Amino acid sequence: MISRNSNVSRSPEATVIKLGGSLAESGRLRSAVQLVAGARVPVVVVPGGGSFAEAVRIAQANLGFSDAAAHRLAILAMHQTAHMLAALEPRLVPVETLAGMSCELTHGRIPVWLPWKLSARDTTIPANWSVTSDGLAARLAERLGSVPVVLVKSCAVPRDATLLRLARSGTIDPTFVTIVERAGLNWRVLGAGDEGELAGLVSSRARPSPRQARRRSAPPRAIARRR
Repeated sequence: MISRNSNVSRSPEATVIKLGGSLAESGRLRSAVQLVAGARVPVVVVPGGGSFAEAVRIAQANLGFSDAAAHRLAILAMHQTAHMLAALEPRLVPVETLAGMSCELTHGRIPVWLPWKLSARDTTIPANWSVTSDGLAARLAERLGSVPVVLVKSCAVPRDATLLRLARSGTIDPTFVTIVERAGLNWRVLGAGDEGELAGLVSSRARPSPRQARRRSAPPRAIARRR
């Protein structure tokens, strides 16, 4: 069991795994979903927005509606990806609430989070493009009791990259950094070629520990794109 402290190790709390929506465009989505669907440890999946969220960006550029409206639409884009993931693997079940996640985990299923109900009015996250599904995944991990969070990206991710470096490159969003540090979350960002590590994380065998958050002195400015 991945653990940051005694609170995590006392109960079979789930690891939050965010599957980037752009995995579909890279051709890696189905294999990543299959790996996660075979998990032998409790996991909760957070869907990325992918092409659905990109459609929101394009519509905002064309029509000029507010970032707050775009934020809400991007959250709903994650719902579309969630239902797509559930259609690919019957063990994956869309859920809205923490209680729903607990229920599905108890029955050996894998919750796929529909974030609207918990996120639309969450004042701890900004209602703009500085938060993506990365930041929402960290926020869910925080809500679940500061459990580990893993982001699976379509791009290559340097193994030794820090949170700050990943944020500055646009690989992760700034809100992910803020929440990971605030909650002291263990974290990993996996990319192309890291399928073996993902398999280890969802295995009942010895699992690699995510990296522990470290404090930084200045906030990153880059905003994550679809990855």
